[in-house]
Amino acid sequence: MDNADSTPTNGDLVPLRDHRTNSGLSADAAAQRLARDGRNELPAPRGRPLVVQFVGQLFHFFAVMLWVAAVLAWFADLPELAVAIAAVVVINAVFAFVQEQRSAKASAGLRALLPRQVSVRRDGQPTAVDAAEVVIGDVLLLAAGDRICADADVVLDRGARLDTSMLTGESEAVGVGPSGRVDAGTFVVDGEAEAVVVATGAATRLAEISSLTTNTRRPERPLTAELNRVVRTISLVAVGVGLAFMGVSLAIGTSRSNAAVFAIGVTVALVPEGLLPTVTLSLAIGAQRMVRDNALVRHLDAVETLGSTTFICTDKTGTLTQNRMVAVELWAPGGVGHLSGDGYGPDASSREIVGDASRVDELVRAAARCGTGRAVCRAGEWTAFGDPMEAALDAAARRVGVDIDGDRAQRVEQHRFPFDSNRKRMSTIVADGAGGGAEIMVKGAAESVLDACPSDATTAACRDAAAAMTERGLRVIGVARRTLPAGATVPASAAEAERELELLGVVGLLDPPRPAAVDALRRCRMAGIKVAMITGDHPRTAAAIGDQVGLSLAGAPQVQGADLPLDLTELGELVDHDGVVISRATPEDKLRIAMALRARGHIVAMTGDGVNDGPAMQAANIGVAMGRSGTDVAREAADLVLLDDDFATIVDAVAQGRATFLNVRRFLTYHLTDNVAELTPYVCWALSGGRFPLALGVMQILALDIGTDTLSATALGAEPPSSGVLAGPPVAGRLLNRTVALRAFALLGPTEATVSMAAFVVAFLASGWRPGDAFPGGDVLAGAAGAAFFAVVLGQKANAWACRSATETPWRHGWGGNRLLLVAAVFEGLFVLTCLLVGPVAHVLDQRWPPWPALVVAMSAVPAVWIVDAAFKRRRHNGG
Repeated sequence: MDNADSTPTNGDLVPLRDHRTNSGLSADAAAQRLARDGRNELPAPRGRPLVVQFVGQLFHFFAVMLWVAAVLAWFADLPELAVAIAAVVVINAVFAFVQEQRSAKASAGLRALLPRQVSVRRDGQPTAVDAAEVVIGDVLLLAAGDRICADADVVLDRGARLDTSMLTGESEAVGVGPSGRVDAGTFVVDGEAEAVVVATGAATRLAEISSLTTNTRRPERPLTAELNRVVRTISLVAVGVGLAFMGVSLAIGTSRSNAAVFAIGVTVALVPEGLLPTVTLSLAIGAQRMVRDNALVRHLDAVETLGSTTFICTDKTGTLTQNRMVAVELWAPGGVGHLSGDGYGPDASSREIVGDASRVDELVRAAARCGTGRAVCRAGEWTAFGDPMEAALDAAARRVGVDIDGDRAQRVEQHRFPFDSNRKRMSTIVADGAGGGAEIMVKGAAESVLDACPSDATTAACRDAAAAMTERGLRVIGVARRTLPAGATVPASAAEAERELELLGVVGLLDPPRPAAVDALRRCRMAGIKVAMITGDHPRTAAAIGDQVGLSLAGAPQVQGADLPLDLTELGELVDHDGVVISRATPEDKLRIAMALRARGHIVAMTGDGVNDGPAMQAANIGVAMGRSGTDVAREAADLVLLDDDFATIVDAVAQGRATFLNVRRFLTYHLTDNVAELTPYVCWALSGGRFPLALGVMQILALDIGTDTLSATALGAEPPSSGVLAGPPVAGRLLNRTVALRAFALLGPTEATVSMAAFVVAFLASGWRPGDAFPGGDVLAGAAGAAFFAVVLGQKANAWACRSATETPWRHGWGGNRLLLVAAVFEGLFVLTCLLVGPVAHVLDQRWPPWPALVVAMSAVPAVWIVDAAFKRRRHNGG
């Protein structure tokens, strides 16, 4: 390696030509180190094998209960029943597994964050190699636009500036210096540099932050916790009632095999076999709707979790703002300019120049020439190339009307003194082709440039203008120049060049807020959701953006990350406010904030786009990543990816999440109502000591649960959000709450059961049977069973329409708002006719077409259910 004298010091002249620091590794040495240290790749995330995932769907709590029922049926010499129950478990497992795999395919790998090809010097020559083959000791040749693939020490800096926002959250590009460090995952926005690799793969800082993401355990989802509680409750009740009926059967002299059959029947009747796959499908439907609204769900249960959110922690850059700089204010001695709009093209904004327009032209011309960033038109669209700030200055010159391309063609750049953190300035020397002289243009932090200009009234006025821009949250750039006459010696250092400057003025730049952010925040607050901004940016910038989008509220804290308390309890008390703004936050700060808010009972959603956001997103109840500007590390940690990077999309997703939770309650009510009707025949049989025949057999119950209930329950799970779903705090409470239990167990269920048993008895009466006689069997019993079956099906059809709304009757709510429910009605109508009229199917179910008197009674289930439902809703509306 060359000695340190080959590396220029800050402020030295940097000629625009190639410069080497060493010859790099040999090809053989690189191969040996690659074999020793391994490939330069991030550790692949570990996932459960597909077989394990599928087996998990076969053996959750409900499934285990049904497997036990199938085994009991087999030993009870009922192979058809055993096979039917097993088929139900397998079908449900396949359905749930397919839905989860479709969602899992949306995730992106972490390795895509690194570039595929990079430039290194090996054997003394620049060489393009695969990024995965970069080893410790390689010399990286970095230029504007390059993504850095490994941690490295800078040995030569030619004005390189890095975008480190993916790691630090800082939106402002930073210089590196000749002895600085560059990290994997960042990229060069301006200048050139050479750096020697010191860490690759799992040893990089990028991998360290990624490990925080993968090692952080995500809290249990609210829906998962509630479903587990409901499953345990229903399962314990089902097993308890089943064993009780088995005991009653044995007590009245029933054989053990028949007692086992009754126990199986009761258990199967009470277990809503389709509940879990219906929940999965409801979540999948919600996820599909979110995709149409530009929100991609990676984990299905995140759909409902977002609807339960009580606190959103949002990043600033790229989330509330557009993550690109735009010049909006110009101040020159004697002239002021205002630029509106957020585009880069010359026609993308309106401009207003007050005073001496020529002085404003000089300001923006010098600002644009002192740098390499460009506003470039590609495929008819103007975009930034290079440093976003310098591209914004280039765009400002075009907006004002300066022929900046012509200026570059006529006046050639000779030398450049790169920006460094000590001077906080950079300089460019441009040859004046017409006069033979040269012009030195200087730009940098406003205070730094003004300090290099004479102290006079003009400078004082400029300081006031700069201070006013800063207070409005603008990033302020000072611009000055110095003219060299023909024949003058070109300065050899920045200190010599940047003196005796003529002040040209200051430029105020802004990272524009997203247009829809203001309304999105208003809707969040209408929905009872607190919002906090957590950013790595400067406090003044964060406060200004908070004010512009309406996030900041009077009395809400505005603190820096370094001032946050270490104790989680104190931290939670500090940040648990709507409108809080936290600046200069580190990845560890975000992680602790998520944990502190969760400890206070919040359901936390953490948004972000950078690698630094990953751990906190993983620790939150739900992570929301940006799809366009975000890193793959952030997407890997996220549950929801915003395809348009628009904060407003989160609010639409919240509405769908709340609708999904309500839909789960709807079809839970629907399932439990059916269970009451299915259990009643066994209660009647037990109370009669076995003298009253069973109205519904186990095979009929399975047919009801799978063949008729599943599609209607699915349709209820697809019920679209109502207009008032965001008008109030997040939907909370238990799935199986008092209202659900009252409707299912005390009103709708008993109504269906009463009509079903009435149709069953009327079928016997129609055959000539009279009370006190022995119940006939054969075709009479099969017809009565068909009547009970038909009544439950029709009652459930009416129940499905009643469950669409918790406040309105079907005729007020409307019939056409859920087309899937109409399809379900048609399909299930055909299914019930098949079960009653097709001989082999009816024989398996031990039923046949009922006599017409019983058929009339069965059909009365529809108005009976709707009348009871209307009376309940009217009483609730009146406060009863």
